[in-house]
Amino acid sequence: MSRTHTREDARTATGAGWVAVLCWIAVLLDGFDLVVVGTVVPVLQQPDQWALSGPGTTFVITIGLVGMMVGALAIGALTDRIGRRRALIGAVAGFSSLTLLCAFAPNAAVFGVLRFLAGLGLGGCLPTAIAMVNEFSRAGRSGRATTTVMTGYHVGAVVTAALAIVVIPSLGWQWMFVIGALPAVVLVPLMLRHLPESASYLLAQGRRAEAEQVAARHGFELHEPAAPAAGTPPPAALGSLFRGSFRRNTVAIGLTSFMGLLLVYGLNSWLPTIMREAEYELGAALAFLLVLNVGAIVGLVVAGRVADRIGVRTAGMVWFAAAAVFLALLSIRLPIAGIYAMVFLTGCFVFSAQVLVYAFVSANHPPQVRATALGWSAGAGRVGAIAGPVLTGALFSAGLAFPWGFYFFAVVGGLGALGMLSARTVRARTVRARS
Repeated sequence: MSRTHTREDARTATGAGWVAVLCWIAVLLDGFDLVVVGTVVPVLQQPDQWALSGPGTTFVITIGLVGMMVGALAIGALTDRIGRRRALIGAVAGFSSLTLLCAFAPNAAVFGVLRFLAGLGLGGCLPTAIAMVNEFSRAGRSGRATTTVMTGYHVGAVVTAALAIVVIPSLGWQWMFVIGALPAVVLVPLMLRHLPESASYLLAQGRRAEAEQVAARHGFELHEPAAPAAGTPPPAALGSLFRGSFRRNTVAIGLTSFMGLLLVYGLNSWLPTIMREAEYELGAALAFLLVLNVGAIVGLVVAGRVADRIGVRTAGMVWFAAAAVFLALLSIRLPIAGIYAMVFLTGCFVFSAQVLVYAFVSANHPPQVRATALGWSAGAGRVGAIAGPVLTGALFSAGLAFPWGFYFFAVVGGLGALGMLSARTVRARTVRARS
């Protein structure tokens, strides 16, 4: 091989690597948001702060999730119209700016408004990043590409939980939001310089020459979108997902994502409290978030490789079913080492199961509706993210959180497995870029 070809291959690998790295960091910031409010709420409940009541605490926790739901449904469709690159950069810049403003909120009402607005950008970040990573990955690796980028989500959660232990007592809760906003100062300029537009988006827009240049530069094949009717734009509207061949998967994916994120947010919000009700002396609640999310990172690495071998749909069914089993087993009182091991294994399967839903969506939708479908999946899931903490809280208030909270979660996991079973796998045609 000549030195010229070697240099060209190196440039190709570097370019593709920038997409994965930049999207991973963007998803990491979403992971920050997963636990940051939970880390500051105990402080905000204190009389010398905002003295948040029970309803006030629920408002502060859920309002950002409502924004994420709206953002996922709206911005996911927008990315199929304006392009992945502009949508992702705008989402990161927007939610980072609003996160910074949260540090200066004078009361819970203003804080809630800022959380809602930040949620709009966060909701659009995840589906857009997943769409881009998949479109720049090699054929047959959609499972690994999706699970790899989603490790950023749980790395962000782990780092945030660890930071809270140090930052909040010494600097105050406001600094958690300052720190959460700072990465955008570096990330946005890097995205402007190094993040290319999606070749699949360009192809879907009829800009074939540009698409082939991007594909050739990054060394992958283009997925040929289904041809739209003459004179009509690509069907990027959300309603297009409920017509024709998309309908069955749209319903199945919406229900499965609802179940998946119900588990993710229900566990992250209530697991330590449920375990205290079970009379375990587990120490600091943040330790459970660390164990749970470390398990998620390990599970994602394994799930991606399994999905690429046996198929994303099959892997998703297995992961949801295994999550149901381990959630039910958490109802058994174990020695302290055993319960930490069980929480770790639960994290391995629960979080990966939901990410495999995103991988399935990305692999089974054509480019012109891919981000819209991912937005639908994330948006429907955010409804579950709101329902999870609320329903689990109701069980806790009724004195039923242990063991019935875990039985409830196990049933939800089983329904997720049935949702994946009802979905259909489709095959995409590819076209090679001209040399």
